[in-house]
Amino acid sequence: MSQTRRLAAILAADLVGYSRLIGVDEGGTLQAFKDLRAELFDPTIGAHNGRLVKTTGDGFLVEFGSVVDALRCASETQAGMAKRNATLPTERRIDFRVGINVGDVVVEDGDIYGDGVNVAVRLEGLAEPGGICVSARVQEDAAGKLDLFFEDMGEQQLKNIARPVRVYRIPADKAAGETIGTVQPSLPLPDKPSVAVLPFTNMSSDPEQEFFADGIAEDVITALSRYPSLFVIARNSCFTYKGRAVDVKQVGRELGVRYVLEGGLRKSGNRIRVTAQLVEAATGKHVWAERYDSDLADIFAVQDEITEAVTIAITPAIADAERQRAMRKPPESLDAWAAYQRGLWHVFKFSRDDAALAQNYFQQAIDIDPAFAGGYKGLAVAYIQRATVFQTLSQAEAYRSAEALARQAIALDSTDAEAHSTLAAAMLRHGDYEGALAEAEIALAMSPNLALPCGTLGETLIFSGRAKEGLPAVQTSIRLDPHDPKLAIRLNNLALGLYFSGEYEAAVETAKRAVRSNPNVPLPYRWLAAALGQLGRTAEAKEALERAIAIAPASFDMYVRQRAPWHRPEDYAHMREGLRKAGWGG
Repeated sequence: MSQTRRLAAILAADLVGYSRLIGVDEGGTLQAFKDLRAELFDPTIGAHNGRLVKTTGDGFLVEFGSVVDALRCASETQAGMAKRNATLPTERRIDFRVGINVGDVVVEDGDIYGDGVNVAVRLEGLAEPGGICVSARVQEDAAGKLDLFFEDMGEQQLKNIARPVRVYRIPADKAAGETIGTVQPSLPLPDKPSVAVLPFTNMSSDPEQEFFADGIAEDVITALSRYPSLFVIARNSCFTYKGRAVDVKQVGRELGVRYVLEGGLRKSGNRIRVTAQLVEAATGKHVWAERYDSDLADIFAVQDEITEAVTIAITPAIADAERQRAMRKPPESLDAWAAYQRGLWHVFKFSRDDAALAQNYFQQAIDIDPAFAGGYKGLAVAYIQRATVFQTLSQAEAYRSAEALARQAIALDSTDAEAHSTLAAAMLRHGDYEGALAEAEIALAMSPNLALPCGTLGETLIFSGRAKEGLPAVQTSIRLDPHDPKLAIRLNNLALGLYFSGEYEAAVETAKRAVRSNPNVPLPYRWLAAALGQLGRTAEAKEALERAIAIAPASFDMYVRQRAPWHRPEDYAHMREGLRKAGWGG
């Protein structure tokens, strides 16, 4: 039997009063539990990337790679249970208690063990029926990402747990993700008009139309990002609200924007109806609303009309100064566009398996319509992600292919800022700093509000020996996209930029933020270990080093034992110096 260790978010749940319910109606209770699993628990767990470790007769244990996924799963499950119970008499209601912890677990034959699991189970015992209890680490990691109310219960001595654990509870009446007072602070408004475009709602009964709805919202975001007089929140952060009933005032606070654009889509045959409305977040006042009916062939004209109308509605000054709309070449086949949208969905899931699926969908888009630029830039991103983060492709071959694909995308649509950013990322991986900087600057000039060019420019400056210049650009990319699924990578770039600048304390804090953002991304552990080593914090440095090696041995070996082409020799030596001080003997 093999054992491995990893950091995980653990959700433990049990049915309240199980013995009493079994005593009253054994067959009915067992069937109800079976139905709940099939209709609610299993689909919700799967939707949030969880792994059902085991059931325990009256409960279950689930492992997640993300605290946010675990909390969303718990909240949606409790909301589903509340909805089911609303029509049942008291004696037939089924309630669950949930506990969530994040910690180190031992994995053996598919099961998980350790204090991280034990604490989750004890936390579940503290929760009220229909409620959720979490450890302080969970509350901290979720701060600013979820609209849930956390009530501080103080330190609790849990059974068979040596140290007291600080516990936060989400009461039953607030565990369903209601819009209520939260622990997260509001983001300040930028010094220019700011807007967030929420995912458009699929108003048809066909789930396939989700991709059309998502695509329209995404294209509007991209078009708005080309206006330098606007501050536009990135797609990834806007899409964290997908499928949730949200208050625009809440969105305005959480994303720090003055305006929110929402809309919906209904498709019937070859006709499509799109509705859109612009709302002032602070007051809830509707600034502008419109409905569009058109043939599918005109879908891109509809997107342009929405973009222009929103821009004009926000402020006449922008309309006067920014009348020229960016040109874009739509694909001849909408099937290619749909395949591209599916590829993006998998890219943003940011996992090894999803990266491979994304590659397949992008290739499919190219095969369907070789004149559609999106397929090429998407495939280039998939190659870079698989080679750099997951090490599932040969680096040299992947980067050569990515550069060629990005150039092909630009040849098809020279105004595509994302394609220029992707080319910059591919050129950086070859160590071509000058070429990468040129492409990143072109992308940023085209779309000054797009998070990707900001992040790419910052990353390139940092690796080319201009770390202090690169830090503000990375910080801007994070502000434009505060809920980016790749936030851990952005924070990792910030941490290594601080490290290269000799700001080791700040590098430590930023690397810790990156780890909290996504504990499964191995890169930040390395910079955390190196920065702690430089500070002489030996015990902490050794622990971080062990985690850096254990979580992804191949990644550590690739980046530490051999110099990546985009690392300057002096920066590479600087990193290894910190790791040696942390206890690495290589």
